[in-house]
Amino acid sequence: MNIIVFSREHGRARQIDVRSPLFLAGSLLAVLLVLGAAFAAGSLFGAHWAGSQPARQIKAWASEMDQQRQDLESARRILQTKVDALATRVGDMNAHVIRLDALGKRLTEMAGLSKGEFHFDATPAVGGAETAGQPATMPILTDMLDHLSDQLADRERQLGALENLILTRELRSEVYPQGRPVQSGFISSFFGERVDPLTGYTSFHPGVDFAGDAGAQVQAVATGVVTWAGDKNGYGNLVEITHGNGLVTRYGHNSALLVRVGETVQKGQALALVGSTGHSTGPHVHFEVLRDGNPVDPMAFINQNATPPLSRAH
Repeated sequence: MNIIVFSREHGRARQIDVRSPLFLAGSLLAVLLVLGAAFAAGSLFGAHWAGSQPARQIKAWASEMDQQRQDLESARRILQTKVDALATRVGDMNAHVIRLDALGKRLTEMAGLSKGEFHFDATPAVGGAETAGQPATMPILTDMLDHLSDQLADRERQLGALENLILTRELRSEVYPQGRPVQSGFISSFFGERVDPLTGYTSFHPGVDFAGDAGAQVQAVATGVVTWAGDKNGYGNLVEITHGNGLVTRYGHNSALLVRVGETVQKGQALALVGSTGHSTGPHVHFEVLRDGNPVDPMAFINQNATPPLSRAH
């Protein structure tokens, strides 16, 4: 079998014998080349396709992991914010507890209570039947903290009011006439009707006389303000102290005065020296107590254990 090929360039025909070994070898070589090229192309395409698919999958996984990391970081920040808020609340309540402990210790000392009875450094003993509880969640824990904080603030206000009451009692004790105006001496004349030692007539004695050594100190029986310091008819050298709440004390017949009008004096402070000035028969101090301008029996105030009333008596 022959194949005739025409050439335009030379204008003649060529005859090729397809059965010749040369043609067969060339054809086989051409087929092999085409198959090889197709195989190589397929291999390259397959390798490219197989290589690109895992890359896309890995990229997708990496993107998903990055999103999960972002979500985890966001959750961590939210949780940390809540923990910081709880820590702040706990810190505030701890400050409340410290103030309450300090206030409780002061009240224990001020009231003279036993430290064993009110021991603020130790947790109070409590107990009860064991019951099934409920695990704490964030909303429940927040509500518990709010309730506890309100309770602490309320207890602090109550203890503060109690401290003010105790301080007021102590202040009343300081300004309430109580005790003797001299450290030594005896009562030579009591409050009420008596025979006047100079005139022999019956008269009203508005105070109590303490006989003592001339020059001994006359002391204030309560804190107050000096409203008189000088000579007064019958009293001689007189010191008068106003204590508030309608109470006034007088110390008469002194030989010398140690305070001035307007001066604030403390309980136990020396006011004058025992003498015998004015209507007197010898060294003594006339001690007088006035309530709302009226003389009352000083013996009710001389007792060292007397307790001042909380309200003004009339």
